[in-house]
Amino acid sequence: MGLQMLSDKDRIFTNLYGFESWNLEAARKRGVWDRTAELMQKGQPWVIEETKNSGLRGRGGAGFPTGMKWSFMPKPSDKPHYLVVNADESEPGTCKDRDILRYDPHRLLEGILFGCFAINAHASYIYIRGEFYNEASNMQKAIDEAYVAGLLGKNAAGSGWDCDVYLHRGAGAYICGEETALMESLEGKKGQPRNKPPFPAGAGLYSCPTTINNVETIAAVPEILRRGAAWFAGFGRPKNAGTKLYCISGHVNQPCNVEEVMSIPLKELIEKHAGGVRGGWDNLLAVIPGGSSTPVLPKDICDTVLMDFDALREVKSGLGTAGVIVMDKSTDIIYAIARLSHFYMHESCGQCTPCREGTGWLWRVMQRMVRGNASVEEIDTLMDVTKEIEGHTICALGDAAAWPVQGLIRHFKPQMIERIEQYRKEAKRAA
Repeated sequence: MGLQMLSDKDRIFTNLYGFESWNLEAARKRGVWDRTAELMQKGQPWVIEETKNSGLRGRGGAGFPTGMKWSFMPKPSDKPHYLVVNADESEPGTCKDRDILRYDPHRLLEGILFGCFAINAHASYIYIRGEFYNEASNMQKAIDEAYVAGLLGKNAAGSGWDCDVYLHRGAGAYICGEETALMESLEGKKGQPRNKPPFPAGAGLYSCPTTINNVETIAAVPEILRRGAAWFAGFGRPKNAGTKLYCISGHVNQPCNVEEVMSIPLKELIEKHAGGVRGGWDNLLAVIPGGSSTPVLPKDICDTVLMDFDALREVKSGLGTAGVIVMDKSTDIIYAIARLSHFYMHESCGQCTPCREGTGWLWRVMQRMVRGNASVEEIDTLMDVTKEIEGHTICALGDAAAWPVQGLIRHFKPQMIERIEQYRKEAKRAA
């Protein structure tokens, strides 16, 4: 399959590495805030349809079509509408939104204006991760610049649309990356997910119609509208269109954030941009392709798999946030997954019994699996328990805790059995 290559002129995030200033003057030279009012004059239906036709899907992990999500918002009523930008980026292995916030905040602000216009909102809240100190500082300065320049506030960018933007700093809770927990936190409550329905489009922030979008998703919208839906849809495969920010870390020669076409082969992505696997491709053990919650993939799948929503789903993993974590053969894969189990146990909000109790149980059993102090039969029990957690919680944190363990058992069960047999041999010798 031949994919359209991404040239430098096709990149949306042209200041991803901060080689230029993040301020308004530099952003305008990069084409941000160009023809904003002119594009808005085409009307709200046009903005939504153009976004739909582009094939843009949510870049925060779920991959839901953005234009369709906007179209779920009800018609104007006596209740205000809100656009909430999820900048809580807490998924281990993911650092794409951080660089947008730090180096290209005006691109996000322009996207917010388009998003508010599309859903009949006059206020937007950016919920930013508490640890993002420099990012929050740059973002607030960019907001202030935009107000002074008339790009936000009354008659934003001369469009006739009023749009206010507020920056809200979180307190470092992973669970607040879940959209309803995020809204609870914004309202000053404990960050715990809400039952759905009602969905945010019907009753979201302050019980008003609300749309929640990821930073990368919103920041991509202005360039899509300027260049046209067909341009963006020309990258990647059908239903997996556009460009995407990939975060490559772990055992590679050059860890990096990079914008590439959707559906690029994983091997090509790593070798082209990250300098290849440490010790060569044949030294690869496994890759977590989409942030820590997506199931791990062994080398034989990594050889050919494409980096998009559907291709990764077909191999029982996911694109997620595109946080690519590379592990070479020096990795203790059982310990690596056990470490993730500890993370999800720690970050569970405790609201749902399967997650509250199940994540702790997974971690305790995984600790024994690391040592080999278990029975072979317990591996199947471990898989059964993940199935009891998955899909039985209010939010997807239960799934996120279950999937890494499922991936481990699916692809590395022989190594787990070998560890158990080795432990027994050593215990017998010691006796």
